[in-house]
Amino acid sequence: MADLDDQLLEGGIDLSSEEHNTQIGIENSMSFDLIENGQSNNADSQASADSDLEVIRARVREMEEEAEKLKKLQSQVDQEMSNTPVLSSPNCSKTSATYNLSEQEKAEADARSVYVGNVDYAATAEELETHFHGCGSINRVTILCNKFDGHPKGFAYIEFADMDSVNTAMAMDDSLFRGRQIKVRYTYNI
Repeated sequence: MADLDDQLLEGGIDLSSEEHNTQIGIENSMSFDLIENGQSNNADSQASADSDLEVIRARVREMEEEAEKLKKLQSQVDQEMSNTPVLSSPNCSKTSATYNLSEQEKAEADARSVYVGNVDYAATAEELETHFHGCGSINRVTILCNKFDGHPKGFAYIEFADMDSVNTAMAMDDSLFRGRQIKVRYTYNI
């Protein structure tokens, strides 16, 4: 420390002067103020971070509640669909009633059904029903769709109320439907 005092004296700085001590006191005071303000800013930033965290937590809770509501709605829709005998959509038609049938009832329904191939991809179940309405009473029209993209596969199954209607529908083989020559086959033999 004495070496430092000697060097400062040689440089013209007198450490014992009152002016120097006052200046050091001011600098120390300023650095103390900076430290206090830094802690204050740190406390403000901590409070801000806490409030941001609470906002995020509230948003996560809202999203979890919304997800739970969506799960409930989906389960209700699934339940309703399992109780619906025939489900029809503009391009694709499926049925969930066949899942509740016995093996014998499924075989009987298959025996009363025909396969219709080369069906236009934009065709609807209603259009197919209209095309085959002269054959007899139709229970269900099913246009199979790709499970990945939902697009029709180009063929359908038509279930009739009785076997006579199936025989009549076989006469529709090679008829034109939406500008395409359709193929009609027994499904029981496929």
